[in-house]
Amino acid sequence: MLFDPVFWVAVGQIILIDVLLGGDNAVVIALACRRLPANLRLKGILWGTAGAIVLRVILIFFALTLLSIPYLKIVGAVLLVWIGVKLLAPDEEGHGDVAASDKLFAAVKTIIVADMVMSVDNVIAIAGAAQGTGEHQMVLVIFGLVVSVPIIVWGSQLVIKLMDRFPTIITAGGMLLGWIAGTMAVTDPAAIPYMPLAGKAAAGKLPEVVAGVRYGAGVAGALLVLGMGLMIKRRNQAKAATGKA
Repeated sequence: MLFDPVFWVAVGQIILIDVLLGGDNAVVIALACRRLPANLRLKGILWGTAGAIVLRVILIFFALTLLSIPYLKIVGAVLLVWIGVKLLAPDEEGHGDVAASDKLFAAVKTIIVADMVMSVDNVIAIAGAAQGTGEHQMVLVIFGLVVSVPIIVWGSQLVIKLMDRFPTIITAGGMLLGWIAGTMAVTDPAAIPYMPLAGKAAAGKLPEVVAGVRYGAGVAGALLVLGMGLMIKRRNQAKAATGKA
């Protein structure tokens, strides 16, 4: 498994997804722990993040199982396109309703509950990135999430600064989600009968879609997210300029 390049590509995708979509999670962690005493703040961050990651692994386990049901990958692909477009043209959302507490347990509970509500995009994206890795799916998901924890906890501010300085990182992340959406849609059990296949399916498994079709769908998904994101971003900027005028 560790010598399989597909495994490491998927790990890289999961880490990038978690970092790009984890900005809100980092803000929630900071807000929930802001009133904790200095000696409890790191504990609050670590325990809250650990609880949120465990919860996310459970949610992703169900997501991976559900993606084997016909049409759900197509629905997931549509959601991923929407998430990618939102990444390129974000709405202005506040976090003023995140409760801060001076008690460790209350702060940890806030982090876990808020992360559960906010993690739908992460769960769908990570499940999509893990598809096609066979029996290593859950190992891959857990490994990718564990590796991403220190990046989110300690490197979130650095990542935010890098994304501000190099907007192409955000664009690449949105297009990555579009790529995953495209490859996910054409491997849906309902779509496979209409796709050119690479060969007969093994017992108990779905047939493999021709690699060129998967890659072509991935490129189409990436370009769709880029085009929609830029169009909506320009429209939002035009509205903002009109409002100021």
